[in-house]
Amino acid sequence: MTLTLVHGGTVVSTTGAAPMDVLVDGEVIASLHVPGGADAVVGPDTRRIDATGCYVVPGGVDVHTHMRLPFGGTEASDDFTTGTVAAAWGGTTTIVDFAVQTAGQDVEEGLAAWHAKAEGKTAIDYGFHMIVGGVDDAALAAMDRLVTSEGVTSFKLFTAYPGVFYSDDGQVLRAMQKARDNGALIMMHAENGIAIDVLAAQAAARGDTTPVWHGLTRPPVLEGEATHRCIALAEVAGGTPLYFVHLSASQALGHVAAARDAGRNVFAETCPQYLYLTLEDQLGAVSADGDPFEGAKWVASPPLRSKHEGHHADLWKGLRTDDLAVVSTDHCPFCFKDQKELGRGDFRRIPNGMGTVEHRMDLVHQGVVAGQISLERWVETCSTTPARMFGLYPQKGVIAPGSDADVVIYDPQRQHVLSKDTHHMNLDHSAWEGFAVTGGVKTVLSRGSVVLDDGVWTGRAGHGRFVRRGLSSYLR
Repeated sequence: MTLTLVHGGTVVSTTGAAPMDVLVDGEVIASLHVPGGADAVVGPDTRRIDATGCYVVPGGVDVHTHMRLPFGGTEASDDFTTGTVAAAWGGTTTIVDFAVQTAGQDVEEGLAAWHAKAEGKTAIDYGFHMIVGGVDDAALAAMDRLVTSEGVTSFKLFTAYPGVFYSDDGQVLRAMQKARDNGALIMMHAENGIAIDVLAAQAAARGDTTPVWHGLTRPPVLEGEATHRCIALAEVAGGTPLYFVHLSASQALGHVAAARDAGRNVFAETCPQYLYLTLEDQLGAVSADGDPFEGAKWVASPPLRSKHEGHHADLWKGLRTDDLAVVSTDHCPFCFKDQKELGRGDFRRIPNGMGTVEHRMDLVHQGVVAGQISLERWVETCSTTPARMFGLYPQKGVIAPGSDADVVIYDPQRQHVLSKDTHHMNLDHSAWEGFAVTGGVKTVLSRGSVVLDDGVWTGRAGHGRFVRRGLSSYLR
């Protein structure tokens, strides 16, 4: 097998940072050594990668992406090739995407359709969650088969999007009961979609149709209400482990924190857009020529929150206290031209989603730069905890002997500016245009193969493999 020695860097884990050399044998990490300690076991044929002055961290694990997701009469602009190449450029070496079952569709046929989209096309490793949009007896039986035979051990339900993915309380309860029995993790998109649809229809009837109304008709209290309701249903179901996706609002975080304080297996993620962007500055943006449709670039659900309500500070605090366990992206990009523009004149028709898979590691590292979180917590929220939460650990999410050699060499001094002109996502704009970043990826190894080296792409579509996941190892 090919030996690779990553030397001269500082290995960062959830428990600390120390100068350490990493020896890779083929696709896995063979051993860790004090600086120079591997010299006795390597020879002249060993590939050497100099990480001097850099952090050596486990490859990022983004557990919330949507490649080629059909939505709003179109589909996400990144496929499994462009999206995973972009992820690797940003230091992410594993994604977990969402296969989809809608009401009336067979769950396993939905999973097979996503396998067909991804197989042989990804540049990094990947897994699947399953969206269950039609909870019935057949879907519940399929949940067992996916857990035991397919390596799909998490299921996403929605209290939002009536008529598309929405499940009522009875359906949510039945799915939670099934997950309680088979050990799966239930993921919830928690917003009160029924009430939101009323508010959105009323706004449209008044003529309030610009993108900012997407946010104003999805108030944070309705995310909080749905979060509280789902926590109650999980308790009624017998303590089903529960994971809230893309948490954006202080109200929702408060309910998660209270449940965790009570000892419940309740977890949540947030996304970079909810840590930095705002309803006023982005969703309410006006173009240089005065067009308020500019804000469509930032339409996603839940929406960006007001900068006057303290959500940013509360979410950063949640990351420090572990009430927010993971930072993912909810990467679901739509081009402005011809896709977001489907909603011109009616915010309800704007495809929901933003592109961030390439920037997550950098954006969360800004929290380290700003003193919001520690270096170790950066690795924990972006790599180790998502791997543990979703049954990928210790294969993924850690630099340790026997783990996959998914290794990122990260230069903490690099200065760059995010832009559509330099990103690798299949997207005609950037939600992060002009955002200055300190720190950046230098080299990326995926299962021991160098896929990115000092700004040169050396990877390939088809390198990535489907990873069958086990049950969560993060439950308390």
